[in-house]
Amino acid sequence: MAETMKGLKRTHRCGELTAANIGETVTVMGWVQKQRNKGGIIFVDLRDRAGILQVIFEEAECGAENFAKAEKLRSEFVAAITGRVERRAAAANENLATGEIEVRALQVRILSEAETPPFPIEADSRTKEELRLKYRYLDLRRPDLQKNLILRSKIATTIRTFLSEEGFLEIETPILNKSTPEGARDYLVPSRVHPGTFYALPQSPQIFKQLLMCSGYDRYFQVAKCFRDEDLRADRQPEFTQIDLEMSFVDVDDVIDATERMVAKVCEEAIGLEVALPLKRMTWDEAMNRFGSDKPDTRFGMELTDVSDVVKGCGFGVFTGALEAGGSVRGINVKGQAEMPRKKIDALVEFAKGYGAKGLAYLSVMPDGSCKSSFAKFMTEDELKALVEAMGGEPGDLLLFAADRLKLVWSVLGALRIEIARQLELIDDNKFNFLWVTEFPQFEWSEEEERYVAMHHPFTMPMEEDLALLETEPGRVRAKAYDIVLNGVELGGGSVRIYQSDVQERMFEALGFTKEKAYEQFGFLLDAFKYGVPPHAGLAIGFDRFVMLLVKADNIREVIAFPKVKDASCLMSDAPNLVDEKQLEELHLRITE
Repeated sequence: MAETMKGLKRTHRCGELTAANIGETVTVMGWVQKQRNKGGIIFVDLRDRAGILQVIFEEAECGAENFAKAEKLRSEFVAAITGRVERRAAAANENLATGEIEVRALQVRILSEAETPPFPIEADSRTKEELRLKYRYLDLRRPDLQKNLILRSKIATTIRTFLSEEGFLEIETPILNKSTPEGARDYLVPSRVHPGTFYALPQSPQIFKQLLMCSGYDRYFQVAKCFRDEDLRADRQPEFTQIDLEMSFVDVDDVIDATERMVAKVCEEAIGLEVALPLKRMTWDEAMNRFGSDKPDTRFGMELTDVSDVVKGCGFGVFTGALEAGGSVRGINVKGQAEMPRKKIDALVEFAKGYGAKGLAYLSVMPDGSCKSSFAKFMTEDELKALVEAMGGEPGDLLLFAADRLKLVWSVLGALRIEIARQLELIDDNKFNFLWVTEFPQFEWSEEEERYVAMHHPFTMPMEEDLALLETEPGRVRAKAYDIVLNGVELGGGSVRIYQSDVQERMFEALGFTKEKAYEQFGFLLDAFKYGVPPHAGLAIGFDRFVMLLVKADNIREVIAFPKVKDASCLMSDAPNLVDEKQLEELHLRITE
C-alpha cells in the first residue's frame, strides 16, 4: 500500500550525489529502475531526471520492516529512501555518473506502486515509436529523452538571457488571429459569439511584431507557439515553437550579426561547440548553382556542374532537347564509384524520378581511362572527353547528369547528392556547418494560381537596386531576405520589411492584389503605417529544429514533449476527436457527410 511523504524532505537528486557526499545521510526519491534480491541483500537502482543511483538494503542496517518493503519494490515503483552514502564495495561502475558510490539504506517508503510498463524504460529504446508515443508519459521517463528536454530548457534560458542583455523585450502576441490566406493553410477556430466567423491560429507573429515596431518597442522577441495545417515530415509538426525577433532602425547586417552571436552563444553553452564568426554567406543563386538547394549541406563536396555549353552541339537528344526547350544540363561527380553496380545506379534513377526527373544519364570513367556510358554511342570520343574534363572526371569516377527545366534539374541533383552522400557515408555527423543564404528571389511563379506569389511574404523589402524591375521584370527582383542554414536544414529565416507605403502598394500590385483586397486582409497594418513607421527587419528560428540538430536526433519528435504523428494526431490523447452536438450547436456548426 502506498505511503505518504509524512514530512520527509528530499535532500538530493539521485544523479547529483558524488564521492564528496561519502559519510552523509541523505534522502533520495525516484522511480525503481530495477530490483535484485540476492538473499540477505537487496540492490535497488533508483532513477530520477538527474540519473541513476545504486541503493543497498541489508536487514541488519535497515530493520525487518524496511527490508520487507524493499522486497516488494518493482520496476517503476516510486520510492523515498533515506540512507548513508558510501564508496562502492565492488569496482566502480564507469557507465554511471554515480558509479563510485552507493547508498546504504536505513529507511524506505513506497510512495506509489506501478503496473509492469508496456516497454522497458531505458535509453536507446528499440520499442516501436507508435507504442512509445501512445504511452508518451512513460517514454518521457527515458534518460535520453529527458536529457533532450532538459537541454531544450537550458537553450531557451540561454536565448532569453542573451536577447534581454541585447536590449530585446519579450512581448506575447495573440493566438486567436484573423485568417490571411497567403502562405500555408491556417488552423481555424469557430467563434461562438460571432456566428459564422472564425479565428485563425498564428502561422507566425509576423504582422503583430511589425506593429510593435510601429509602436516604438525597438527590439522585440518571443518564444512563440505557431501552427500550420500542412503535411508532416521528420522536421515538421502542426504546432511548433520559433524564436521570433524584430528590430527597428536596422538593415540586413544588423539582424545577421545579432542572430549569429545568439546562435554561437547557444552552441557554446549547450554542447560546448565553438562557432567561428562571422558565418559564411552565400547568395541564393550561388547556393542553387553549386548545390541545387537553397539550404545546402556543405559538409561534403559533390557540387553541381553546368555542362550545358559543353553538350549543346552533341548528338544525344536528351541533352540537346532539354537545351532547345530552354532548360539546362548539369551533373555531379561521384568520386571513386565508377564500378558502382548497375542495380544501384538503377535505384538512383528511380530516386531521381521521385523528384520529377524523366531519368538520369550516367558515365563511368573506368580505371583504364575508358568511358562506359548510357549515352556514349550518341557522342563522339572528343565530345565525351570534353564532358569528362568539364566534370573534373578522373579514372574511377561516376558522373551523373540531369537534363530538364533548370528548377527541376536543381531539385533532382540537389536531392541526389544528399542521397548518395548518405549511402556512401560521406557526411561527418560531428560537423556543424552554418551559413547564411541571402538575396532570395522576391517572387516565384505559381502555376496553380497563374501569378507571382511572394517567396517569403508580401512585406519583404526588395533589393533597392531591383525596385525598378517590380513592374517590368518581377522574376528578376531579389529580396532583402536571408536564411540561416545548418547541415542542410533551414534553421530560420527573415527579411528587411517594406516600410514605405508606395513600395508596399507596388508590391501588392505585383502580387495581383487590388488596393481593396490588400486592405481587406492587412488593413490594420497598412493603417498603422500611416502614422510613422521605422525601418525594421526581423527573423525567426525554428526552435524545435535547432534543438534536434544540436542533440543529433533523427526526428523532431525526440525534442518535443508531446508531439503529433504524421497525420497530425496524438496517439496518447486521441486528438483530434469528435465533440458532442451541443458544442457544435453553440458554435453554429453542422458536420456534413
